[in-house]
Amino acid sequence: MKEKFMVTPELLKENFIEVYGEGAEIRMFASPARINIIGEHIDYNGGKVFPAAIDRYLYCAVRKRSDSKIIYNDLFFSGTFTFDINDSFKFDEKNDYANFLNGILSCMKKQGYSFDTGFEVLIASNVPSAGGISSSSALECGFAWAISETFGFNISRKDIALMGQQSEHEFMNVNCGIMDQYIIATGKKDTAEVLDCAKVEHEYVPLNLGDYRFIVMNTKKKRRLADSKYNERRSQCEEGLAILKKAAIPLSNTGVCSNTKDLPDLCSLTPAQFEECGNAIKDEIIYKRVRHCVTEMDRVLQAVDALKANDLVKLGSLLYGSHDSLKNDYEVTGIELDTLVEVASKQTGCIGARMTGAGFGGCAIALVHKDYAEALIENVQKEYTKIIGYEGGFFACSSGDGVKEIFA
Repeated sequence: MKEKFMVTPELLKENFIEVYGEGAEIRMFASPARINIIGEHIDYNGGKVFPAAIDRYLYCAVRKRSDSKIIYNDLFFSGTFTFDINDSFKFDEKNDYANFLNGILSCMKKQGYSFDTGFEVLIASNVPSAGGISSSSALECGFAWAISETFGFNISRKDIALMGQQSEHEFMNVNCGIMDQYIIATGKKDTAEVLDCAKVEHEYVPLNLGDYRFIVMNTKKKRRLADSKYNERRSQCEEGLAILKKAAIPLSNTGVCSNTKDLPDLCSLTPAQFEECGNAIKDEIIYKRVRHCVTEMDRVLQAVDALKANDLVKLGSLLYGSHDSLKNDYEVTGIELDTLVEVASKQTGCIGARMTGAGFGGCAIALVHKDYAEALIENVQKEYTKIIGYEGGFFACSSGDGVKEIFA
C-alpha cells in the first residue's frame, strides 16, 4: 500500500495521466462516505434510518478505451487489474477491491446495459477503509454512477443504490440492507435523510447543527463486513420475526397491524406492542435482538423530531441510548467502540456519542461543540491509545452531496 495523503480532483487527474497517458476525455466523479446519525441494524428489519452523506469522498476517474479491455488502478493500492468487457464476471478473492467494481458490471449486464468499448479507471479515496462509514458502498455507487454517466445509461440515483445492494447480495455474498448505498447515491449537502427501508422512500431533513459538529472516531480495528457476525445478527432477527408471526398474538395498541401473525417486519412493532407480545420469545438472545430493533426504530422517530425542533440536547441523549442498546441488546460494539464512546461522553462540550455502521470495529461519532472539538480529539486519542494499545483516527465532518461528477 502506498503512503496515504489527501486526494484532490486535480491530483487525481494528474495521476490518471501518469498511469494511462494522454488521450480522450477523462471524466471524474466523487462518492461520499456517510454517517448514520441514528438507526443501526434496522435497515434490514424494515425500519427507518437517519443517515447523512459527509464531506469525505472517494474519487473515480474514467476514460473510454478504443478496445474492449478494462483496467483498474488505485492510487494507494499496488497492482493493476485487467479484464475484458465481454467477460462473465465472477467473484474471485485475488481480485481484491476489483470485485466491488466487477459486481456492479455484472448487475449492469444482467439488467441489459451493453458496452461499446472497454474503459480504464483510477480510484483514490479519502474515506478510511473498513472504518464503518461505508467505504465499500462509496466505491460501488461511485463507480456505478461514473459508468452510467460515461456510457450514457442514465441510471437513476435510486436504481444506482439498488444496484449496489444487488451486487453485495449476489456478487459479494453480503446480505446487507439498503441504507449505505441509498444515502451515498441520493444524499444532499446540509441535510440528513429519513429513509424508510421497507418502502425505499426518503425525506430530507435540514441538518442544522449550529455550533455543534460531528466528530468521526475510527477504532482502526480492521474488520470486513462479510467476515463479521452481521449475517448472524440478521438471521437472529428473522428468527424473532418468525416466532412472533407464529404466535399470532393480538395487539391492542395502535400500530401497523393488530396481530403479530400479520407483522411485515420487526420495526412495525411499537415499544408498547412489544410489551404485549415480547414474552412469546423465550430465547433471551433473540429477545434482546428484537428489543433493539423496536427501541431503535422509536429512537429514530424521536431523533427526527428533535432535529426538526433544533433540540440537539435531546438528539444527543438518543445517541447515547442507541449505543447502549447496540452494546447490550445487539452486542455489536466491543471494547474499542465502547472506549471511544465512554471517553468522549466525559469530555466538555460533548452532548452525544455512539457507534455508527455495522460495528465489530469501525467508527463511532460524537456530537460536540465546535469550541471543544480539538480538545475532545486530543483527550480521546490519549485515553484510547492507553486502553487499546494503538491510536485511533479522528476527524470533524460536515454534510456532503451524494455521488456527482466533478471537474478539475
